[in-house]
Amino acid sequence: MQVCIVLGCLGLAGVDPSHSLQLVSLTALSIALASATQDIAIDAFRIDSIAEDHPEQQSAASAMATSGWWTGYAGLGAIPFFLADDIGWSNVYLLLAAIMVVISLLGFIAHEPLSNRNATFAAVQQKYQDAVKGHHPRALAMLLGVLLIIAAIMLNVFAAPLFAYQPQVTAVVVVAILAMIFHSLNRILANSNQAVDSITQAEQVVAWILSTLVEPLRDFFKRNGVAMALALLSFVLLFKLGEAFLGRMSIVFYKEIGFSNEDIGAYSKLLTWLVTVVASVIGAAITLRIGLIKGLVIGGVSMAASNLLFSLMAITGPDKTLLGITIVIDGFTAAWGTVVFMSFISALCNRAFTASQYALLASIGTLGRVSLGAYSGVMVDALDGDWAIFFVITALMIIPSMWLLYLIRHRLKPLLGMD
Repeated sequence: MQVCIVLGCLGLAGVDPSHSLQLVSLTALSIALASATQDIAIDAFRIDSIAEDHPEQQSAASAMATSGWWTGYAGLGAIPFFLADDIGWSNVYLLLAAIMVVISLLGFIAHEPLSNRNATFAAVQQKYQDAVKGHHPRALAMLLGVLLIIAAIMLNVFAAPLFAYQPQVTAVVVVAILAMIFHSLNRILANSNQAVDSITQAEQVVAWILSTLVEPLRDFFKRNGVAMALALLSFVLLFKLGEAFLGRMSIVFYKEIGFSNEDIGAYSKLLTWLVTVVASVIGAAITLRIGLIKGLVIGGVSMAASNLLFSLMAITGPDKTLLGITIVIDGFTAAWGTVVFMSFISALCNRAFTASQYALLASIGTLGRVSLGAYSGVMVDALDGDWAIFFVITALMIIPSMWLLYLIRHRLKPLLGMD
């Protein structure tokens, strides 16, 4: 995935967005897919590196992962803002590709954490091969369902400008198809002892797909119960929604009220980086003492409250002192919220399906940023450019997730290994 990112940066360096916007978009999408896959692999590595009998250490591991992520995002991410005006964006992407080459070399010296994942996956795949034998029509139907889900997601990515309510339609389609797949899957597993000896190639393909993509989801819903699983997924979606809306528009806001690229690079990137590294460690230490549920409440509320400083900045104008104060406080609360959020979803994962289940939870957590958060600009326009009101609304977006957390708090404790 890191090599793919390097190739993507090289591709962006040689393309003019004003003449090849579609090619630039596809290249950026390939970088995003490779980056997301890399992030999930790193998070699975982090979770599996912590012993199962010491789940409290996930907070410390999350702090290290957050610090590392922000070192790349903010520390190295400040480079384009400092250099773009002098050397141009093409040369900036060449520089980023070179940096990524050096970073990717570290992957060759890392060691896999001890895990029984291979044996577990082999057993699961054998179970599904036994289950789909003799169920050729239903197996093909489930394969078609998986392909329809992929098509719905790709439609959401590539054809969003054509459909005003694309994300909502996609969500309904995906949920409906998953429900049908799970229903057929349960019937197949219930009748697996009636399977015949021969298995077709199509059934082998379906068995592999079900083992890789569907079984982790089925395990998550079966282990938590449908109602609780949906509540957990809803909380994950809503927790950082306000932060997602703010994050999508922060750079636009900085420029609109009068800050320069150098100001943005120095304050929004470098200062946030330093604050995040320190805040991640402090937030992890506090979360270790007070527990995940209280950490989610304090981290979530403080993260939302810090958005009000942006409202103050919108009223006062481009004051660098206020910008520095806002960046420090917002960076601290965002880092704490991120650490406790990562620790929370890490604790919900079954070690047999760490990467898949963390990918599910993390992708739902970022759905607000990449899908719902895309409407943040529409919201600003609807408010006639009133940034102060916009940031107040982003602060209030924490309320639904906190209410949901309050409702499920008693059922969460056993899931998180709490008394």
